[in-house]
Amino acid sequence: MTAKPAAAAARATVYGYPRQGQHRELKKAIEGYWKGRVTADALVETARGLRRANWQQLVDAGVHEVPTGDFSYYDHVLDTSVMVGAVPDRHRAAVEADALDGYFAMARGTQDVAPLEMTKWFDTNYHYLVPELGPDTVFAANSAKQVGELKEALALGHTPRPVLVGPVTYLLLAKPAPGVAAGFEPLTLLDRLLPVYAEILGDLRAAGAEWVQLDEPALVQDRTPAELNAAERAYRHLGALTDRPKLLVASYFDQLGEALPVLAKAPVDGLALDFTEAAAGNLDALAAAGGLPGKRLVAGVVNGRNIWINDYEKSLATLGTLLGLADRVDVAASCSLLHVPLDAAVERDIDPQILRWLAFAKQKTAEIATLARGLAQGTHTIAAELAANRADLASRAGSAITHDPAVRARSAAVTDADGRRSAPYAKRAVAQRAHLGLPLLPTTTIGSFPQTGELRAARAGLRAGRIDTAGYEERIRNEIREVIAFQEKAGIDVLVHGEPERNDMVQYFAEQLTGYLATQHGWVQSYGTRYVRPPVLAGDISRPEPMTVRWTTYAQSCTDRPVKGMLTGPVTMLAWSFVRDDQPLGDTARQVALALRDEVADLEAAGTSVIQVDEPALRETLPLRAAGHAAYLAWATEAFRLTTSGVRDRTQIHTHMCYAEFGDIVQAIDDLDADVISLEAARSHMQVARELAAHGYPREAGPGVYDIHSPRVPSAEEAASLLRKGLDAIPAERLWVNPDCGLKTRAWPETRASLENLVAAARTVRAEIPSA
Repeated sequence: MTAKPAAAAARATVYGYPRQGQHRELKKAIEGYWKGRVTADALVETARGLRRANWQQLVDAGVHEVPTGDFSYYDHVLDTSVMVGAVPDRHRAAVEADALDGYFAMARGTQDVAPLEMTKWFDTNYHYLVPELGPDTVFAANSAKQVGELKEALALGHTPRPVLVGPVTYLLLAKPAPGVAAGFEPLTLLDRLLPVYAEILGDLRAAGAEWVQLDEPALVQDRTPAELNAAERAYRHLGALTDRPKLLVASYFDQLGEALPVLAKAPVDGLALDFTEAAAGNLDALAAAGGLPGKRLVAGVVNGRNIWINDYEKSLATLGTLLGLADRVDVAASCSLLHVPLDAAVERDIDPQILRWLAFAKQKTAEIATLARGLAQGTHTIAAELAANRADLASRAGSAITHDPAVRARSAAVTDADGRRSAPYAKRAVAQRAHLGLPLLPTTTIGSFPQTGELRAARAGLRAGRIDTAGYEERIRNEIREVIAFQEKAGIDVLVHGEPERNDMVQYFAEQLTGYLATQHGWVQSYGTRYVRPPVLAGDISRPEPMTVRWTTYAQSCTDRPVKGMLTGPVTMLAWSFVRDDQPLGDTARQVALALRDEVADLEAAGTSVIQVDEPALRETLPLRAAGHAAYLAWATEAFRLTTSGVRDRTQIHTHMCYAEFGDIVQAIDDLDADVISLEAARSHMQVARELAAHGYPREAGPGVYDIHSPRVPSAEEAASLLRKGLDAIPAERLWVNPDCGLKTRAWPETRASLENLVAAARTVRAEIPSA
């Protein structure tokens, strides 16, 4: 294939870049600031240095226009709330007293003030802080952060493009503030918000911005005529401003659909669209809309969410088609590179052959620059890169790791009966209650207990050879004994072993399954200073030997109370990995489910009576458009049932979900056929309990009464108040008492106090129930 040079030379750009630094310098500086070991000035200087390094890396790779404003101490949606003055009343005094401390109070809360609610950013594992708005919200422009970072880049000689969350997406992501009357829609505030955006755009123009990017990913979802009208009105208003920078409206994660002609006709200067497989329909839709005559098109042809190398020839073919549809075509990743690790070149433990298949943020910027050069100057100028790319793609397609005949044969032999319990829930519940003998409102936790510095040091010492296996395992046994003893003393009814041996709820299992690869430095931000290393799901999956039985059985030997076996479910194993893109997700999910089914069987055979299979990513992975929901939920719920359906009636199957809009998938939660589900509910004030009740959910549920993503300790009365709200929706005989999520990130003092208060709340409310 030979591409002719573009009429207007194509340039390379990105929408955003990883924030943390090569060695997670930002995380360490922020957590040091919270602990009083790092000054505010030192934190600001660390952040400035990371931005400077990021921009230089991009420029060195051949990126012509760098993003500014995408950097954040915690979350870019929270930054937007600060930018438009949408600070909740309960945080206003803290923000006015100290802007930085007030910012972190909104994110994390304080002992006296609850934080903003947190949920997933579209269908990613990144969490954002949900804006709280009401009819009395007064917006006010605060462009200091955006202008300051723009000036930093300009002073360094770069060509910057400030990136802002667009006004329509911001309002669609918001929720009514506590106490606001039911029925309020934040989007009704659009006309009040637009002048604030106009002022910020003016400030950026005055500071030297030629282009500003307004991200509107919410428009790739199904939108009502009223919402599309709001988008049209917003960009007609902003486009008509007389003294403004050029406006680039960006969308990603899916195709724009009915919103595309709205934005194409708007008086803006360019669109940035996703042209990867997930949004392939954008190409035909753009052509049907008449293209973008006289406008700039930024084409996202490099996948910004996954880590596989780009297919250069396929991308160049797409870019070549796009040349006739816009005045200028530039090359980019499909979305911000925030969602991938920084640099694959620093990985030392991955087979060099396999490493050739991987592209992290640095490699993706090089791919973008290569494609831009080929588009602008002709493919003969990148002949060597094209040849190497073809060889790497062929290497992956022909590798034995991607195809295991035994795994594929077992998957093909699965029948519908394999995914069904032997008895309905009502019969199982009788057997489980008789076997377990639990009180009304039983208490439990979600699984993990604090991962102390000592535990992390022990794992690091084992890897480095400073301690031997025997010494490490004795440390784990001691930790399990302590966790069990604490739970018994606190009065918790169903215990957990605390997971001291686990580095991460996905990585731990991935390291023991065939077909997965683990990275050493592949950190990706999940929320705030919480970073994870998603494993790479590269090939067919099987379980060579038991993964959790040994430590669960040991924990059970330390107590007469039931101890839950803890597993990560098949959908979450996919969602929180970099999943293979060479076969349907449902096929991969079935392989993982069969491996986990073996683990469930071994746990039950070893005497485990309660087994929890976590699926926090079930809602997260839901396609952004309703047309894809049914097919996805069919294979996702089948995979869960395939994992859990081989047990006896008296074995109680739990699952857990957190930080998502559960109302969208209540039927799917029902279809899982788990005996008990625990759900995040504290920040949303038991909303999920009401949603389950409205659906008529027939099984047991534990909506959380303790928000574990904040360092504050809820009082016993606060937990009891939430528990009473849960009882308004769920009968006492089906209601459990538990935290929102696992306790891995919390410290022991707050964990002890919070769980003791949780148990006290359960006892208080239990005493209020006549039948108890």
